[in-house]
Amino acid sequence: MRPVRVGVFGLLGSGNIGNDGSLEAVLGHLRAEHPDAVVDALCGGPEAVTARYGIPATRLNWYRGEYRTASRAGAVAAKGLGKFVDVVRTAAWTRRHDVVIVPGTGVLETTLPLRPWGFPYSLFLLCATGRLFGTRVALVGVGAAAIGNRPTRTLTRWSTRLASYRSYRDSLSRDAMRAMGVDTARDEVYADLVFALPAPRASEPSGPPGTVCVGVMDFHGSNDERDRAEEIHRRYLDGTTRFVRALAGDGRPVRLLTGDELDVPVAGAIRDAVDSPLVTVARTASLADLMKEMAAADTVVATRYHNLVCALKVGTPTLAVSYSAKSDTLMAEMGLGEYCHPAREADADRILQQFRELERRSAEVRATLSERNLVVARRVRHQFAALSAALFPAADHPRAHARQETP
Repeated sequence: MRPVRVGVFGLLGSGNIGNDGSLEAVLGHLRAEHPDAVVDALCGGPEAVTARYGIPATRLNWYRGEYRTASRAGAVAAKGLGKFVDVVRTAAWTRRHDVVIVPGTGVLETTLPLRPWGFPYSLFLLCATGRLFGTRVALVGVGAAAIGNRPTRTLTRWSTRLASYRSYRDSLSRDAMRAMGVDTARDEVYADLVFALPAPRASEPSGPPGTVCVGVMDFHGSNDERDRAEEIHRRYLDGTTRFVRALAGDGRPVRLLTGDELDVPVAGAIRDAVDSPLVTVARTASLADLMKEMAAADTVVATRYHNLVCALKVGTPTLAVSYSAKSDTLMAEMGLGEYCHPAREADADRILQQFRELERRSAEVRATLSERNLVVARRVRHQFAALSAALFPAADHPRAHARQETP
């Protein structure tokens, strides 16, 4: 039999290390369980994906300025032309594959600003051409949320309907797609793919209070809050800065963490505003880097969703400065539902109060996270076994089929 041709698709290699972590988890599964599969990518940052993961990669969009605002007539025309060119490019790429996997991430949500003719349009092209050419498209462990914008909602609903396989990282996501008119009766909920990655064990605190990791974000609200974006950002930045200043005032070393290239200026602004040698910015190019920082910390306070996932996975007590329901849901599933604070409010005094309560219960929280991580790891294993059984011929991978049959 010829090798199975597998494509991976998404905004990968574009500076968001959470997205790349989901890709890394899927590639790890393919290399372990389907070593003969021929894998390549259609993605946002092909050069970065090829350099880091060693697979051939093609740029997702013909027009390189797709995700920059077009103001001049030439740029507007080029972006419009790109929409037509991408139909042909996506169709040609999809047709070459037996299976295309969209690995995790919030591809079915608009909790951050998103235009319908950006990634939602690209995902629709993938799923439509997959159905046309008989290529199985799998949305694996993805996140979803209710979408207010009608064009985005329509594109997302049809993309989901046209996919051959769907699974979600939480029940909230499956419920959102059901509410949008998608038949989810055969769709399963597992866990975020990042929980499949290896992680260091959190160090037990000893001696005086140690380092606090604070994950920051270039947060401007959701897709439906564009008119308030700057106000939301100023409030978040001010509240986070005052919280970090309070920690430094208590003599606590603070490591500022990012999860996307867009977050780097935010971390720099907070460091400069606090102006203390106790506050430093960590350089993190991968989720492995993030987890290493978090494992060495006493406590983590974080905003980006995959910063939370990493902190919880290594077992460090974590407080979420939450910007969407997915963060609240994740924290509740890991036994820390009471340690969430809305990012849109960013009340430094309230965050500090929750932080101190979390540290007081540190030993109890670490034990809870240890137990919950065993459950989550088992759910991710089930996800990959189900994926193999659904998408790969039994002759290619009899072990996965056998596992699926085992109660």
